[in-house]
Amino acid sequence: MKIGYARVSTRKQNLDMQVFALENAGCEKIYEEVVSGAKADRPVLNNLIKQLRDGDVIVVWKLDRLGRSLKHLVELVHILIQRNIGLCSLNDPIDTTSPQGRLIFNIFGSLAEFERDIIKERTDVGLSAARARGRLGGRPKGVPKASEATACAAETLYREGKLSVMQIAKKLNISKNTLYKYLRYRNVEISKYEHKT
Repeated sequence: MKIGYARVSTRKQNLDMQVFALENAGCEKIYEEVVSGAKADRPVLNNLIKQLRDGDVIVVWKLDRLGRSLKHLVELVHILIQRNIGLCSLNDPIDTTSPQGRLIFNIFGSLAEFERDIIKERTDVGLSAARARGRLGGRPKGVPKASEATACAAETLYREGKLSVMQIAKKLNISKNTLYKYLRYRNVEISKYEHKT
C-alpha cells in the first residue's frame, strides 16, 4: 500500500499542493503534520511508521518533508529497509523499492558519513593548531556583546561606591558572581572585603 506523508512547518503554510500530488501518486492514506523540520518529535510521522506493514511504501513530496537532516533521513530509511518498507520521493530521484533507488540512497548515506568525518577531522586539526599556539579549547573569555552595556554599568556603579555589591547586582538584575565576572572583564580591582560579601 502507498501511504503519503505531508508536512509543513507552520500553520500559515498550506498542505494542499503536497496532498494533491500524493493523491495523484496513488496514495491510499495520507498523514498530514504541521511541525518544524528541525524538531525531533513528530507524533504524526511516528504514528505513521508504527502503522506500516511489510511491503508498504511511504510517499513524500520531497525528502526534506521527512527527515530533519541527512543523517536522520539515512537512519530512518535503514529502519524502513530492514522492515521491507519502501520510500518514494516525488521530487527527488529516490525510490528505495528499486535497486537503483537503494544504490542512490546508500550513496547519500556514505556522503553523510563522509561529511561527519570531515567535520571531525577539521575540528581535531583546529584544536591541535590552537594548542600548538598555546590556546586551549572551550568557551572564549569575556562577555557576550549583548552584555557589554551591563558590564559598563556595573563598573560605574561599583566605582561610585554608593551601593553594596548585592544592591548593584539587584539593580542590574544579575547574580553576584556575574557582577564580579563583569568587573574582572572591565579590569576593575575588587577589594578583598567586598569579595567576601
